[in-house]
Amino acid sequence: MTTTSTDELGPVALVAGASRGIGADAAKVFARAGYAVVLGARDAAALARVVDEIETQGGRAVATKTDVGDVDSMRALVELALDQYGRLDAAFNNATDGPMPAPLADIDPDEFDLGIRVNVRGTFLGMKFEIPAMLATGGGAIVNMASVAGLRAMTNLGAYVTGKAGIIALTETAALDYADHGIRVNVVAPGPILTHHLQRAGADAQHMAAASVPMGRVGTTREVADTVLWLCSEKSSFITGATIPIDGGQLAGHKPPQMYRQGEGMART
Repeated sequence: MTTTSTDELGPVALVAGASRGIGADAAKVFARAGYAVVLGARDAAALARVVDEIETQGGRAVATKTDVGDVDSMRALVELALDQYGRLDAAFNNATDGPMPAPLADIDPDEFDLGIRVNVRGTFLGMKFEIPAMLATGGGAIVNMASVAGLRAMTNLGAYVTGKAGIIALTETAALDYADHGIRVNVVAPGPILTHHLQRAGADAQHMAAASVPMGRVGTTREVADTVLWLCSEKSSFITGATIPIDGGQLAGHKPPQMYRQGEGMART
């Protein structure tokens, strides 16, 4: 495969978990910002659609079917970036998985292992191969996908909470390891976002999700993607090891219903 001149190409970004939702939007945002993008996910057909959309809009993109928990598969994804474009400047490790919600003692051990494999091992393997590629050309920026659930536990989500907390710990460690080597590593922690999962859940689920957010709405996949791009840009050049909530204020605390905020219905003396 022929390597394209980086002077002609511009920066290169890799997105793992890019077939739909936040990952697909991140790929498109990177492409619109002038990055050549390298995409990986398990759904090859969905990846091809994302590549087609990017190329139709004048961007550059390649993709390969990827299992983020597999050593050879993640190595191949990073090697695709180097073979095709000659460098790697930014990476977004977005893939996620886990069992259906259940009380902890009801979680199947194999399903728990799957959540850890994709979230923790997948993020580890992503960074393991992305970091040397970035070091070879002077540095870069990595963003990992966690969740507000990695910062504050949620009932019936034992595997998911554990996996997302592990991603935050890995991110902080990697940030320290490479802070003086030109590589920044940060993590985003979204709250309720209107992904395809929440869309399929229907209007009632979306209303309940919005009601849990102080801003009174759910976030969009584009809002997460824009934050990822910012964290990979020079505009965030002194930020590393940070967890950035994208949650409409959820982690800040509890906001009472409107009537109480206006002083109505409160006890009077």
